[in-house]
Amino acid sequence: MILTITMNPSVDMSYPLPHLKLDAVNRVSQVSKTAGGKGLNVTRVLYQLDKDVLAAGVIGGHLGAYIKEKLTEEGISHDFTEIMEESRNSIAILHDGGQQTEILEKGPIVSAEEEQQFILRYQYQLKKCSLVTISGSLAAGLSADLYEQLIALAKEEQVPVLLDTSGNALKSAVTSESKPFLIKPNETEIAELLSVDTTEKDSLIEQLQHPLFDGIEWIVVSMGGEGAVAKHHRNFYRVTIPKIEVVNPVGSGDATLAGLAAGINEGCSDEEILKWGMTTGMLNALEAKTGHIDPQNIDRLFNQIIVEQIY
Repeated sequence: MILTITMNPSVDMSYPLPHLKLDAVNRVSQVSKTAGGKGLNVTRVLYQLDKDVLAAGVIGGHLGAYIKEKLTEEGISHDFTEIMEESRNSIAILHDGGQQTEILEKGPIVSAEEEQQFILRYQYQLKKCSLVTISGSLAAGLSADLYEQLIALAKEEQVPVLLDTSGNALKSAVTSESKPFLIKPNETEIAELLSVDTTEKDSLIEQLQHPLFDGIEWIVVSMGGEGAVAKHHRNFYRVTIPKIEVVNPVGSGDATLAGLAAGINEGCSDEEILKWGMTTGMLNALEAKTGHIDPQNIDRLFNQIIVEQIY
């Protein structure tokens, strides 16, 4: 079983508009509302790949109840830790020929007692799973090194952790003694971790060989429509993807993580793991709903992806 962790879930609302008018009324005819947050997007894609997956994290209030209700309707198993404060809304406005404007609520404040309740439940869940994904931001009140703690606990159970976060949460995990099995930063996040000026940086390959990343088995640097550059142990790969007509890019990074998780959990080759990640990312971008894929299109895209070992 794959365990997905979302520490700041949300109700994700997507508003498509031909043109976003500022300081004016914008009327939307079609609204998509889903159980969201990066980790739940990962969960949904894994479920659509017919993988055994359990969604966990912290959740609260009426919005939290709505999130659980939507997951149950979809047939997705979940085991959240309840908190007192209300979970959040996240709004994505898709407008003006491919532009995306996001409005993200901060979300609830989690107490120290609630955090400990979550950790105890997580330790129990670890005994039943083969892989963990951790995605997105930490809700307010949670320990800054919580992801580091979760990775260390997973290592005690010999369970690999795939981490997709940014900022201080990513830096804390990367600089800790307990390293994640995989990280999925973009080029800007790599530069921030190394305190490098993005306009005067060394090559990406050289950056990924920095001692900071020692002990991290997989690094997959997502580059949008240009594919990805990946490092597994000492091997480097360039991944080229076909051009597609993007419908909704929201959640494509999460779908990529789901594909990578599925490939790693199944013991696939490096090439297959990277192809799975890129395929699910593209499939999400072809759908109007966030965190959704059409499995019928897997083979068509999978076979167009080129993975080249460059070092």
